[in-house]
Amino acid sequence: MGKVLVTGGAGYIGSHVVKALGEKGYDIIVYDNLSTGNQWAVLYGELVIGDILDLIMMRKVFINNKIDVVIHLAACIIAPESVEQPLKYYMNNVCGTLNLLQVMAETKVNKFIFSSTAAVYGIPQEIPVTENSAIAPISPYGQSKAIIEKIINDIAKAADLQYITLRCFNVAGADLYGRIGEGKPQSTHLITSCVRTALNPISCLNVYGNDYPTTDGTGIRDYIHVDDLASAFTMSLQYLLDGGKSLVCNCGYGRGYSVLEVMEATKKLTGVNINVAFKERRLGDPPILIADSQKLKQSLNWQPRYNDLHCIIESALRWEQKIMKNGNFIVKC
Repeated sequence: MGKVLVTGGAGYIGSHVVKALGEKGYDIIVYDNLSTGNQWAVLYGELVIGDILDLIMMRKVFINNKIDVVIHLAACIIAPESVEQPLKYYMNNVCGTLNLLQVMAETKVNKFIFSSTAAVYGIPQEIPVTENSAIAPISPYGQSKAIIEKIINDIAKAADLQYITLRCFNVAGADLYGRIGEGKPQSTHLITSCVRTALNPISCLNVYGNDYPTTDGTGIRDYIHVDDLASAFTMSLQYLLDGGKSLVCNCGYGRGYSVLEVMEATKKLTGVNINVAFKERRLGDPPILIADSQKLKQSLNWQPRYNDLHCIIESALRWEQKIMKNGNFIVKC
């Protein structure tokens, strides 16, 4: 086969997807503007620094390479930020993806794997959430992903496009060998924030909302280890190469943990008391999000390997201990 193009492949999830593809011997081109990604995180393939909003640059990449499959992970992904900066999210996520799909059509690349989000469900009426649950996003971030999903579906009806949309729930953890992990100094991922707070005695963990209709008042999420999510992408790739039909699948474990439960698990693992600052709820945050991933398991034979909160936190801790040698990440109250 030709090459696999991974947009956003220098980012947190993208770099783990690239690692998984590289370990399986795929020929990879990583396309990333490095706005939130890092060059050091790209362990395999060729890195091309470019933006999905740069149609001319993307066209050159496709023309100069025989690309068979596109895995699209380049996106702005912070729901509360999207409420404050909706134009940024619609411009980058929607317009950038349209550019990508246009170049794919021009160069007759017809296999596409899209990284979507549980945020498309908004505040779900049923838990766990299935792929048939109502699409009702409550943030511009979720809305941008829902719009892209609709665009992909419409194109597939009109043209030869096989696709898999993976609706990712809360991604956490790091490479088990400590090679790569979360690389942003100001992470919005809860488990990363918990670990960084535990490693910095003068810092504190901001908890946004303790009055949700949950057992302890804090939001509940389905946390999936980043390597398990990466395996869903590699299995999706092989599925499409084998002639599989288009799919939309949830990616999660089907078990939720509250913010305070994650905090207590981190405290138990590290032996450090975590300072907490309770804040008002953030716009765009639903109370509970838990996945039903039976479709992913049945369609792709995907089986999670790291479905354990302790394992997820431990891998994140190991990574943060490594990178703290080069600088501290401090979350101030």
